[in-house]
Amino acid sequence: MKKELTADIQMKSIADAHREFGLPQPQHPLISLINGTRYPEINPPSGSHVLHFYKISYKPLLAGKMKYGQQYYDFDGGGLLFAAPFQIIGASDYEEGTDCSMYTLLIHPDFFLGHSLARKIHQYGFFSYATNETLHLSEQEKETVLSIFRMIETELESRIDDFSQEVVISQIELMLSFAKRFHKRQFITRKSANNDLLQKLEEILDHYFNSSESLRGGLPTVQYLADQLNLSPSYLSDMLRSLSGQNTQQLIHLKLIEKAKELLSTTNLSVAQVAFELGFEHSQSFSKFFKTKTDLSPLEFRRSFN
Repeated sequence: MKKELTADIQMKSIADAHREFGLPQPQHPLISLINGTRYPEINPPSGSHVLHFYKISYKPLLAGKMKYGQQYYDFDGGGLLFAAPFQIIGASDYEEGTDCSMYTLLIHPDFFLGHSLARKIHQYGFFSYATNETLHLSEQEKETVLSIFRMIETELESRIDDFSQEVVISQIELMLSFAKRFHKRQFITRKSANNDLLQKLEEILDHYFNSSESLRGGLPTVQYLADQLNLSPSYLSDMLRSLSGQNTQQLIHLKLIEKAKELLSTTNLSVAQVAFELGFEHSQSFSKFFKTKTDLSPLEFRRSFN
């Protein structure tokens, strides 16, 4: 069942966005690049809103230098923000005193139809990151990003011809490729802070399985862990993958197997009781899961251990 989007404003088209922000009508119905230096008086909507298209924006200054992990800061300058279609953007995302974006690129999904990027764009997890997980840019990275924005701006303001869409899409893809590289760099420069988060994640999982939470809540989910760490699920999985090569779901599975082996080897609990302790609704599901991960059934593991 599709989740109902509850927000004050629904921006279903690029034209809707221009109207809400008090801008002239866009030159193209499916794509628009807004140069903030030309429209210094842009006022964002007072309430939350949902965009039905992609948004990529560069802010030269981020209010409060976007806090990370409650204690860690990245570069002092600007950052690149991404939003996917149907993502709710709250009024709090526009803090008072925050500079307007220098560039904001709005792209309707239909602009990519017939091109490989229509499928590939879903692979860029940073479109699902939260605002406080913004990509902070070094001076060199900033110049790279701004140069691509300028190329797109030049192309969109030139005469539209048979090659325009293909050229702009290739420039957008270039932007996304650099963003992927820069996010990878950011995970490296934040390694110390990320290791602290990884340790906290281990503690959350240990507590979950050692308390009665698994009995009440069932198996822990990626969303549950992300909420505990005040991160988006996409950012959490990408961060873990950069540290350990495994995403959040794989880490949960490792912890499940670790705890299952402990219970099977140190207690007299039945397989059904072990399954229940870990949050499985059915012992058959647990047995199948354990066999898939270890090549042994729970009873075979217990016998081999003994």
